[in-house]
Amino acid sequence: MLICRDFKVSCSEDIIIDRENPKWYYYFLCGVKGIQEKFGIGRLAGMSCVVDGTIPPSSGLSSSSALVCCSGLLTMEANHKSLSKVALAEICAKSECYIGTEGGGMDQSISFLAEKGTAKLIEFQPLRATDVKLPEGAVFVISNCCVEMNKAASSHYNIRVVECRIATKMLAQARGLDPSRLLKLSQVQTELKASLEEMLTLVDEVLHPEPYSREEICKVLGITSEQLCTELLSANTQHVMHFKLHQRAKHVYGEAARVMRFKSVCDAGSAESVKLLGELMNQSHASCRDLYECSCPELDQLVDICLKSGAVGSRLTGAGWGGCAVSMVPSEKAESFLQAVRDAYYTPDPRRAAMEKQSLFVTKPGGGAGVLLEE
Repeated sequence: MLICRDFKVSCSEDIIIDRENPKWYYYFLCGVKGIQEKFGIGRLAGMSCVVDGTIPPSSGLSSSSALVCCSGLLTMEANHKSLSKVALAEICAKSECYIGTEGGGMDQSISFLAEKGTAKLIEFQPLRATDVKLPEGAVFVISNCCVEMNKAASSHYNIRVVECRIATKMLAQARGLDPSRLLKLSQVQTELKASLEEMLTLVDEVLHPEPYSREEICKVLGITSEQLCTELLSANTQHVMHFKLHQRAKHVYGEAARVMRFKSVCDAGSAESVKLLGELMNQSHASCRDLYECSCPELDQLVDICLKSGAVGSRLTGAGWGGCAVSMVPSEKAESFLQAVRDAYYTPDPRRAAMEKQSLFVTKPGGGAGVLLEE
């Protein structure tokens, strides 16, 4: 079944992106607007575009960010401008915020900096990508739990961003730093010149596991309720009354430590690599589920099925609250794994069964965004 929707936007008028009523094509407009503002283009070159894809909608596979990157790259090309891949990634990360989601830059970075045959370690300030050679003898399998989550149309994602922002301020205050100029947990670590393990210890020392009220946050930071609302909360998180700061910070620093450990295991290339990487993926999912609370019952069920079907590791991927799991599976077990997951998760449910062909597949690292020109 082919579903096609058209839209038109003037090349000479301001691009309006309604955060209150997000549409899929607004992501395309985010990229256009980002390039327009970067170069101060008054009247954009006209473009006739066809957008097509095979990624299941709202499945946590970064299709929204990929669309922003695609439109940014296309708009740059159509208007005869030039930027490096790094600069494009940074612009597209910022411009996706036009739709109201306070995301980072990882998805946009890998969209441009990916290379065939290798994973990438993405680091920021400054943005850079390092090759990570994955071990032989295992493949990654994507499986969609078939629960859709539109992060731009909900507040779940931005609540986590706000909780991490407040936790940043609390940790900075506790260690005598100026909290007014720090917004990200990584910045506290940089300022303190501390290891990730030291930051995890600091989280336990400074932040209590019980949710924080607005009043307690204001008292500790010495700010008013109005300042909390205008300086720390986003437009779609004004209703939130309690904040789990300890759990969110614990997850962020713990996940960062697992990323570095993942790279170390890959670099070492030992015979135990696949097993060790699988364990890190399992720890990651447990942290996403229990500390960051961005999983959902269907994802947890799917991850459990994947592990029982032969995966050495399985975890949610993307923003969470639905979407996909990624599993590391020994190469010789790939076919039996696919069949077992198909039988246990997709076949028993008619809706999932209808989506199975585009929801369960083996994947490998591919190249990033590019422009293909006909000769």
